[in-house]
Amino acid sequence: MSDIQRPDLPRLRTLRTWYAMWLSRIDEAIAAAEQREREKRQGEERRAPTPDWIVELGIGVGRPPVEVHVGGCRMAGKRQRIITREQALAALADGVRACIDCRPDTELGVLG
Repeated sequence: MSDIQRPDLPRLRTLRTWYAMWLSRIDEAIAAAEQREREKRQGEERRAPTPDWIVELGIGVGRPPVEVHVGGCRMAGKRQRIITREQALAALADGVRACIDCRPDTELGVLG
């Protein structure tokens, strides 16, 4: 006869308590994981859309533009401003450098 089938009521109650404790922990872990997923989804829904074009700004008086980037470029610095396609074209025409990583000049169809 199996150990679980022996009529040992105290042992069975202990096992039930132990399993109930673990089931409670698992339920809490599931609830926490579901909450993280909800928060992640809400964060993605609330995130502003990636701009099409940005210009990286220099340091100092007037903060002149130093480099044009495609929106979302990982090489863009922290000092940046969102610009339109026309502003990006104008900046490149005025001699502002194009990022060598995201190649906004190629995206805009500007020939070197």
